Amino acid sequence: MLITGSTASLRVYVSQWENGKRTIGDRYAKILRSVLGITDEELFGQRATGALPVETGGYDELISRIESARSVSLTMVKTFMDQTELLRTVDRQMGAGSLVDQMGGHLAALEDALTFSVLPETRRPVATALAGAATLAAWQALDSGGVERAWRHYELGKRAAQEADEPMYLAHATAEQAYVLHDAGRPQLAVDLVREARRLGGQQMSPRLSSWLYAAEAELCAKAGLADDSRRALDKAVDCLPAGTETRDPDMLSIFLNTGHLARWRGNVLALLGDDDALSSLYAGLKAADPTFIRATSGLRCDLAQAHLARDEYDQAQEHLQQARLLANRTGSVRHLRRIEQLTERL
Repeated sequence: MLITGSTASLRVYVSQWENGKRTIGDRYAKILRSVLGITDEELFGQRATGALPVETGGYDELISRIESARSVSLTMVKTFMDQTELLRTVDRQMGAGSLVDQMGGHLAALEDALTFSVLPETRRPVATALAGAATLAAWQALDSGGVERAWRHYELGKRAAQEADEPMYLAHATAEQAYVLHDAGRPQLAVDLVREARRLGGQQMSPRLSSWLYAAEAELCAKAGLADDSRRALDKAVDCLPAGTETRDPDMLSIFLNTGHLARWRGNVLALLGDDDALSSLYAGLKAADPTFIRATSGLRCDLAQAHLARDEYDQAQEHLQQARLLANRTGSVRHLRRIEQLTERL
């Protein structure tokens, strides 16, 4: 049984609580939580600001946030996507290390907008923007060595894609998540997941995304020691890729893939398989590489080093590893630096 003070005493206490002159003890905190219908966080958060909540239900604030989310227009969604695009560009050229706080704030704003959106016509565009941003954040986290953070961001991206009813975004997030499994030492599970990604995309995938998914499957199969499966997937990637020099998928802006990119990817796969044709594909990819894709070029140099090592060409391999290290240091890519160390041990 809780014993409280007299009415006069309680009035003094409340005045002191409101003015921050008295700390709410456990005994009165229990009573106030029950009477006001609030949590510890709400009670003590309000206390820290020097005032007890006036609105016991919090409905005014809730409705305010719902109304704010309701006003999110297509223009605002475009602003969210433009912000994602800016972060993607900075990441590509400078690496993810300097973007952790910015990306965290961006995701929080998108999640907040989605949480307080009510009707589907508002929720779906926001969810689409969140799916793209979360998948980018996940790849950045993986590149920086934040494995669990990457996994959680991929899960967020997948949930957002499902909410938005966007199979392409769902397939892309799922396929990239397979790389987390590979890096964690589960290559066969990674292959299973990238194949599941193709199933999730179904018939609604664009040709460029289909090519990207097959190339990812080819790479993961090669890493899992499934040579025949890898070659079949690689052939399908080539067959699916649209002709021309266009790089980006208009239906999936996070996908960059043309014949030059695929040549690099093909060389990577062939190098993993120990194929003699790897070098020609890799050098073709290096020649066509966009100089602003710093992290991708670091990976390409690693692929070239691996292909030369397979031919016992140690001087050439060392030269490419030196270039790869310089680029990886510029972007702070933990993932590439780890691979560079592994290849260096073979020199």
